[in-house]
Amino acid sequence: MEDERIILAGIWTALMLTFLLGDVLRIFAGDVKFGEIKGVVPSQEVWVFIAVIMLIPIWMIVLTLIVPHPAVRWLNIIVAVFWIIFNIAGLPYKGAYDNFLIAMSFVFNALTIWYAWKWV
Repeated sequence: MEDERIILAGIWTALMLTFLLGDVLRIFAGDVKFGEIKGVVPSQEVWVFIAVIMLIPIWMIVLTLIVPHPAVRWLNIIVAVFWIIFNIAGLPYKGAYDNFLIAMSFVFNALTIWYAWKWV
């Protein structure tokens, strides 16, 4: 049972780093204007919402290690499905690198679902 927890926490770590890599590449590629999202200056509430969304993979690392089984199994499946839907809603992205990284995030989410599903 501990092996599944470590594997799932590792996959969540990989997903978080993939999202972070996309943000860094977006900056270096010049695809963002600092302080704006699609030409609009977001409110503080929007920035807090973005922070909450981006904290989900980090929380999943922690929760995967501490929430009792079988609740953690279903939590992993539900949150991974959320990320798939959330990222599909944003497709296609401007840069080829962004679309590639989102495809990789689908792989990580599919792995999360698969490992959690087979965890009995």
